[in-house]
Amino acid sequence: MAPRKKTEEKATANEAADMVLHYLRKQNRPYSAIDVSANLHNKVTKAAAAKVLKDLHEQKQIEGRPAGKQIVYHAIQTLAHLTKDPASSCTPEQLAALDTQITDLRNQTTQLTATAKILRGTLSSLNSELSTADLISNVQALETEKTEILERLESLKAGKAKKVTKEQREEVEREWKVWRRMAKRREVIARNVWGIIAESVQDKEEREELREALGLDD
Repeated sequence: MAPRKKTEEKATANEAADMVLHYLRKQNRPYSAIDVSANLHNKVTKAAAAKVLKDLHEQKQIEGRPAGKQIVYHAIQTLAHLTKDPASSCTPEQLAALDTQITDLRNQTTQLTATAKILRGTLSSLNSELSTADLISNVQALETEKTEILERLESLKAGKAKKVTKEQREEVEREWKVWRRMAKRREVIARNVWGIIAESVQDKEEREELREALGLDD
């Protein structure tokens, strides 16, 4: 009497669905129901494999496409499946947050680009209006004028000036106030001009020597 073949235990419906889905994800290749059943060593029958594949396709867990007279199916590979790390997948909320962040960064990039364009234009305008030599000359002229004004003020405060009438004193005071305002304005101009000079002289030591030569720290 010939020996009886060992009966292969068939998978249940739930087991069949898990086995088929796991197999497709692992192989990452398209298979028909016949191929899946054969490759699983008939633990899932052809009919069961066809039903499971159809159900998984309707549940959008796998993709399917016609291939001749049959349909072949393949798994939808997500980031979590590829990395085997469920935490790697993004939820819809996380994707929405990433989209918002990308939009914000694009807006910031646009604004920074516009600002950089304006600054380049301003720098180009300054470079075309005054050369370094002109700036140094202007600073020296302002310093000379400032010294003359201070000498006149010191002379007046020391009482070396001749006695003057009330009208003359008032005239001098008015003139002094005018010159004082002018001196302050020119000090501001001198600081601004020095700022431009400092930006054009990259070497720190050379910049300090130039500032000392101009007497800006006196």
